[in-house]
Amino acid sequence: MTTGRRDFVKLAAIGGTGLGLGGHRLSIFSRPRRAPLRILILGGTGFIGPYHVQYALDRGHKVSIFNRGRTNPGLFPDAEKLVGDRASDLKSLEGREWDVVLDNSATDPTWVERSASLLQKAVKRYIFTSTRSVYFDTSRVPMTVDAPVCTRENTPVEAGRPLPYCLAKALSEGVVRKYFPDNHCIVRASLIVGPGDLTDRFTYWPVRIEKGGEVLAPGDGTDWVQFIDARDICEWMIRLAEMGTTGTYNGLGPKQPRSFAELLHGIKAVTTSDARFTWVDAEFLEKHQVRPYQEMPVWMPSKGNRAGFARFDISPEIALGLTFRSLAVTAKDTLDFYHAQTPERQERLRAGITAAKEAEVLAAWRASR
Repeated sequence: MTTGRRDFVKLAAIGGTGLGLGGHRLSIFSRPRRAPLRILILGGTGFIGPYHVQYALDRGHKVSIFNRGRTNPGLFPDAEKLVGDRASDLKSLEGREWDVVLDNSATDPTWVERSASLLQKAVKRYIFTSTRSVYFDTSRVPMTVDAPVCTRENTPVEAGRPLPYCLAKALSEGVVRKYFPDNHCIVRASLIVGPGDLTDRFTYWPVRIEKGGEVLAPGDGTDWVQFIDARDICEWMIRLAEMGTTGTYNGLGPKQPRSFAELLHGIKAVTTSDARFTWVDAEFLEKHQVRPYQEMPVWMPSKGNRAGFARFDISPEIALGLTFRSLAVTAKDTLDFYHAQTPERQERLRAGITAAKEAEVLAAWRASR
């Protein structure tokens, strides 16, 4: 299911926060006093793109959107629409100039090579949405942007095989730095969540907890977790554009990582659910093929080479104005978005353990005790 403009506008009112366009956000960060920026957004109509676009428009900037024109084409009549293809057709970008480009749709370094080489003299700054997945080793605590990233040497790929996500994004960062050595801004986002997300990687938990009953919970509740509401990271990136910020940053939170127990109980607090959590240790889950981040979304055991996966020091990012909605707001708005979907869509979550397998593992866990 795609979200049309009417649905997008309706979502803006959900829970009093919706898409993060409420007055309380703009009162904290008033509109910039400088002249409006000319912003080119590569993408702009998927999950995070609309948040970039709307926030930029609300703050008085002039926005051009470049994409294939297939996803939510009716969104944003006040923005310029440029039709093309990252892989093969950039003609509509030729001969134009912008102050900044936001690249939030690249999953292939060759796409970045084409756009960055074309725009090298046409834009003043290149802002690239990267990922926490670029880190080759997340064992250090705390994690910072100088941690090792994936390279062709430490992440070899057989000839003819597709690049793994971590390497594709890391190489894409390198392309951005090549063409914009002194005027790039790279934001390495964690799991991006909230209303509008159709991957259900976070949505699983609010939906499952709302249903109630015995809930399979991973580990012992002490593993750490960090993620980011889509509205928080997108609004921050527009403010980074306004400030002329350059460099590489992480995009996740909150400032103090919360435990997984805090996450699940915090989500439960926004429902009237009778959910009760049965904590099952990581080794037992592994034995029963319940994978972290797959059947148990968001969760990663905080040990070994993943000890720092959710232990990032984001002091530099907070100093640059990164802020966070409360877990309650994110959870409630995510549930409201879920309930606005069709019954067919609601029946098929795209992430998380199935009800049948959850019951099977819980029964095996009880028997083992």
